[in-house]
Amino acid sequence: MASGFFALFDDIAALMDDVAAMSKITTKKTAGILGDDLAVNAEKASGFVSSRELPVLWAITKGSFLNKLIILPIAFLLSAFVPWVVTVILVIGGIYLAFEGAEKIYEVFVPHKPSGKHISDTTPTKSEILEQEKKKIKSAILTDFILSVEIVIIALGVVIEETLTVQILVVSIVAIIATVGVYGIVALIVRMDDLGLRLVSASNGKGFLYAFGNMLVKALPLVIKGLSIVGTIALMLVAGGIFAHNIDFFHHILENWPSIIKEFLIGVVVGFLALLVFKLVKKLFKAIKK
Repeated sequence: MASGFFALFDDIAALMDDVAAMSKITTKKTAGILGDDLAVNAEKASGFVSSRELPVLWAITKGSFLNKLIILPIAFLLSAFVPWVVTVILVIGGIYLAFEGAEKIYEVFVPHKPSGKHISDTTPTKSEILEQEKKKIKSAILTDFILSVEIVIIALGVVIEETLTVQILVVSIVAIIATVGVYGIVALIVRMDDLGLRLVSASNGKGFLYAFGNMLVKALPLVIKGLSIVGTIALMLVAGGIFAHNIDFFHHILENWPSIIKEFLIGVVVGFLALLVFKLVKKLFKAIKK
């Protein structure tokens, strides 16, 4: 009886060793997409009133956890029974990411025309602020969902030959790291200015703390702007990578080019094609309504 009990512990220990080793390998494989995830979500989580930054970020984080809870069981089932559907979902997600990146680039050169509604110069009301927050949170959670699908599928591909138990444990660990790690770093970034102001207040207007606090306050807008640019590039790279790895035509095109340039260009082309189709369909619907 005792020997059987200790044998069970040996099996559990061996399983945990396998899970730890595979988790390390899988995390390395997904490091690139996690970096893209950080850049995209830091840009998405910025731009709120200081007192609302952490509540909004917490709402996005909860949405991200819910995304993983939805994606993980579906990914395991699809991988086991209809693996081709996983590729279709990835490609559809890639088109959305490319579209979102193309829309951001388009808006830099062709800003939105002001709507017919009167825009007040006064401070937005509480209800208007909450409405803006809801829209940004929904957009961030949707983008997180697509990036999460990519992370889960890449992680699953690394352990596809392992037992189902190992697959579930390893991919779940990577999914948790993706959420806690990414949004933990995002929280630090968006609170940079508050930390800087506290350091300035505690410094009596001189010394290292004063200089460092001032640097943090002044650096935040530059960091956010930089992350916005990096986030847009990341959207294109992730999308282009999805197309290059899952569609033969894109896989064999520009074969002699560096993969990062090739994937970015593919993402840009598909993104602007998707944006063009979207705008044409939108105009068509408007014409039909009239």
